[in-house]
Amino acid sequence: MTSLKERLASGARLLGVLLRLPAEDLMEMVALSGFDFVVVDCEHGPDEVADLRRHLVLAELHQVPVLVRVGTAEATLALRALDQGAAGIIAPHVDTAAQAQALVDAVHYPPLGHRGFATYTRAGGFGTADPAEHQARLLRETLVVGMIESPAGVRNAAAVVAVPGLDAVMIGTADLRAASTAQDPPPAESVRAVNAELARSGCARMDIVGTRAAADAAFADGAQLVVYNLAASLMGHLADLRTAGR
Repeated sequence: MTSLKERLASGARLLGVLLRLPAEDLMEMVALSGFDFVVVDCEHGPDEVADLRRHLVLAELHQVPVLVRVGTAEATLALRALDQGAAGIIAPHVDTAAQAQALVDAVHYPPLGHRGFATYTRAGGFGTADPAEHQARLLRETLVVGMIESPAGVRNAAAVVAVPGLDAVMIGTADLRAASTAQDPPPAESVRAVNAELARSGCARMDIVGTRAAADAAFADGAQLVVYNLAASLMGHLADLRTAGR
């Protein structure tokens, strides 16, 4: 099966769903719906590694790759998620090129990074994978996504996206709004500036949305990866259903 990273490199536009609620039924429903990938949110969601492993196994049965969003500077969680079979890592609060480099370093095996090497994990077939092939395959297939979520990240966007091994950037608009002051550009202006930098650099753009219309707009505006915030989508759908008979 062609990896998510390889499909992205080929120019495909990829649509996924972010799951913050640890539920195997939701994972399977998303997989059966035909989405290109799933994001499991371990930054704001309650998933622990054992729960995460069950989600990864179930998604793999349906041949749907999973990206795991870790917390800030959680290199250990990134390693454990990848060892259990995650297709890549999304990391928040990447404000500088040094932080982007640290992310790449944590996610990739040498020579690109310094992630601890093992083939006896689930990702290595419990020791059955050829070490050299395992190392080469994960270099080809592991997707690294950094999140720009602050005015500092916006100012440093050109340096961040130039870091080798950073495949894509997602703007955390909620954090950006919360962190912006009257002395900073308006958040909408900052978003446009980062997206323009992504378009110039060739680093892929990931947008998070809540509706079909927003997803279409994101793709039309240049996003290559779009992910639905399922909690927001479900709450909007429930609010709409609740209006019946009124």
